[in-house]
Amino acid sequence: FTLDTLPYSIRVLFESSIRNCDGFLVKETDAMNILDWKTKQNNVEVPFCPARVVLQDFTGIPAMVDFAAMREAVRNAGGDPVKVNPVCPTDLTVDHSLQIDFSKCAIQNAPNPGGGDSQKPMAKLSPLKAQPRKLPCRGQTSCKGPCSAGDSSRNSGQFSAQIENTPILCPFHLQPVPEPETVLKNQEMEFGRNRERLQFFKWSSKVFKDISVIPPETGMAHQVNLEYLSRVVFEVEDFLYPDSVVGTDSHMTMVNGLGILGWGVGGIETEAVMLGMPVTLTLPEVVGCELTGTASPLATSIDIVLSITKYLRQADVAGKFVEFFGSGVSQLSVADRTTIANMCPEYGAILSFFPVDNVTLKHLKHTGFDKAKLEVMEAYLKAVKLFRNDESSSREPEYSQVVQISLSSITQYVSGPKRSQDRVAVNNMKSDFQACLNEKSGVKGFQIAVEKQNDIVPVQYEGNEYKLSHGCIVIAAVISCTNNCNPSVMLAAGLLAKKAVEAGLVVKPYIRTSLSPGSGMVTHYLSSSGVLPYLSKLGFEVVGYGCSTCVGNTAPLPEAIRNAIKQGDIIACGVLSGTKNFEGRLCDCVRANYLASPPLVVAYAIAGTVRIDFETEPLGTGFDGKSIYLRDIWPTRRELHAVEEECVVSSMFKELKEKMEKGNKRWNLLEAPESTLFPWDLKSTYIRCPSFFDKLAKEPVSPQPIENAHVLLYLGDSVTTDHISPAGSIARSSAAAKYLTNKGLTPREFNSYGARRGNDAVMTRGTFANIKLLNKFIGKPAPKTIHFPSGQTLDVFEAAELYQKEGIPVIILAGKKYGLGSSRDWAAKGPFLLGVKAVLAESYEKVHKSQLIGIGIAPLQFLPGENPSTLGLTGREQFSVLFPPELSPGMTLDIKTSTGKVFSVIALFENDVEITLYKYGGSLNFVARRFL
Repeated sequence: FTLDTLPYSIRVLFESSIRNCDGFLVKETDAMNILDWKTKQNNVEVPFCPARVVLQDFTGIPAMVDFAAMREAVRNAGGDPVKVNPVCPTDLTVDHSLQIDFSKCAIQNAPNPGGGDSQKPMAKLSPLKAQPRKLPCRGQTSCKGPCSAGDSSRNSGQFSAQIENTPILCPFHLQPVPEPETVLKNQEMEFGRNRERLQFFKWSSKVFKDISVIPPETGMAHQVNLEYLSRVVFEVEDFLYPDSVVGTDSHMTMVNGLGILGWGVGGIETEAVMLGMPVTLTLPEVVGCELTGTASPLATSIDIVLSITKYLRQADVAGKFVEFFGSGVSQLSVADRTTIANMCPEYGAILSFFPVDNVTLKHLKHTGFDKAKLEVMEAYLKAVKLFRNDESSSREPEYSQVVQISLSSITQYVSGPKRSQDRVAVNNMKSDFQACLNEKSGVKGFQIAVEKQNDIVPVQYEGNEYKLSHGCIVIAAVISCTNNCNPSVMLAAGLLAKKAVEAGLVVKPYIRTSLSPGSGMVTHYLSSSGVLPYLSKLGFEVVGYGCSTCVGNTAPLPEAIRNAIKQGDIIACGVLSGTKNFEGRLCDCVRANYLASPPLVVAYAIAGTVRIDFETEPLGTGFDGKSIYLRDIWPTRRELHAVEEECVVSSMFKELKEKMEKGNKRWNLLEAPESTLFPWDLKSTYIRCPSFFDKLAKEPVSPQPIENAHVLLYLGDSVTTDHISPAGSIARSSAAAKYLTNKGLTPREFNSYGARRGNDAVMTRGTFANIKLLNKFIGKPAPKTIHFPSGQTLDVFEAAELYQKEGIPVIILAGKKYGLGSSRDWAAKGPFLLGVKAVLAESYEKVHKSQLIGIGIAPLQFLPGENPSTLGLTGREQFSVLFPPELSPGMTLDIKTSTGKVFSVIALFENDVEITLYKYGGSLNFVARRFL
């Protein structure tokens, strides 16, 4: 065995196994198996102990609620609740609760729990000309007049909102002035509606050891993780070891662009890691991705990402590590690398790893790492052979397989209209959308009759008449989560906006535009570069910091526009620079959604339609009456490089770190209890003590048989965690809405599912409540199913509730790739609380399969070549399965139906650890018993 031939990512696993070898959780044989990776890959399970854990609030709150409930259960069972603490350092960033109540386009009539005058609307800003808003100097009694916050005749770098530590300055007195009204109002709404959750997070930070909470308005989990929490090399009491991380966000993979091994896992697995359990994974294949050549000047990081995404999907890298090497790697900045690494969940890889090299060290120098630390880091990484030499003469590791990608062949692309993997060249966008109109309803098609494809629906909006047609854009969101630390693509959007405004181009006022930076750093460099006012003039005003449009938190479209879309059955479009575009995610009446680079989002917003050929058709008409084409306003690489050099400097990272360490005024003044046990409020609709530990026992029991189970849902292929786990707003007709209404809440107080993940009653009712859920029992998209004993068609929750009252177990039938998409613990917890005992599918997304086991649901798989159709199953039968006293990995079980049919399935337990967790009733109960 030789370390030099191992892929760098496998070397990190090897180092961890040596450092954490205790003979129990991590054994010497585990280390030797990793060292013998070439022959043992795909054949053995190995443990991995990450250096730290990152939680974001949507999945972090159920994890912390479970910890609080575990303390309660341990106390009730005679244990010491104070001992229930994370063993692994954990950071929780509160960033997914932002909703866009206020935007440049319109101020919504939203609830105002945070105080202030909610009835005073913000002045509508004309898209033709920025309307200056007079702002008094903050705290300056000597100021002789208001400051012009929007006068483009002044230094544009002084106009727009910046983070607390980099404030906009009054041009007369060089004193700070307030942030735009939209940001402040959205922040006020966020703290008002989420106060109870935030108090719970603050209690957690006070009571639990090794838990730190990063407050709202700091940045998204994956961005904060990259910019602030990453160490690259840990130094604890003069002991050095590689940084590594797992977390409850699929975008954890972003840190692999910095040479930090990390990936997203479910909340269930994360809680186990927090309690000292290793992550267990099959020793993976490592696909070496050789990058060669140089990308076209017009190709952005998003174009590179989408190209690599499509190529690696075709290369079948699902469940594998990807590691990049070749001459093209050194030509990519760390920002480019993290953008590529961020998208790896979309092409199915566990992670995409870029080993630390000279480019990484130069980047870290700019982000505030001192010289001495960098010297120690470089020496250590070279000593343990974790530093990649970018010289052509250096020896490359051996890989399971090698794929080659020429960056020179990459051009501009978007992705959609329903899935991120469906890439469309921009120069083919018009014809591709036409094809989508013609195609049958499915993963791309909309099946619009030929005679209706050119329908136009006139609509009155703000005193003017506009015409909506198929392909019209109604949502355009520039989101920097995918491009978080990559200034080039965000600056490209700003420079394009600047040129567009100077040329006289505008965006139609009904288009719901927004700019949601991943952190204040993005706002900082957009503002200091002078482009933020131009984005604002086109409607792209900063709405806040956090996940918004991408997770379905878009403000409602204007009623007139919604009515026109529904009246004409228009295929309206959303364009965003995020990572998720599943149908119905942004808005229920926006059926086509495209992922695009930030400058293309702005370009399409100006065009107002996706049915445009940028090469031959103008974006619009300029001040001089001449047609303006995309090529006329597209920024060159030289322009972008000049702005980056001037604006993206180390001071920005330093100030961002200071902001995170100081928190903000609202958070600092927030009161929270300090008791050992959390004082549960029985009237709370946000935080409830869940029932996962109700049957906590010291010893495991044999797996119980599933007898005469009905099928709760009969689903097809590619059922995503979006379909299973509640996300976005709570529909007024949903079971969750009925529950909240019975608790005395009005629809304006419902908040989102993500904000209520600490309430199992809401989350269970929201499970399978997606409007696009296609249950074969129903035959059309709807969150409904049939309760077979009564024959009633009910909401999924209502049917499950009846089954539980009748003592009848339920299972789920599904097709291929069940559980596709982002890792979500409630995609397993929700079905468990609905009474689901097993899922029977043709294949699974690996992470979701592990989550099912982690909560106590049996993942069963049809034999190869078999499915419900080939077996003649209708789903209306009752199913029984008997588990033997001793399970073994991958064993075959027999299922008997009420019609007398018997067929075999595979129990997808991959190792003894998964079998042990299933016997204990899931990982939560397994780790809780350690305190008894």
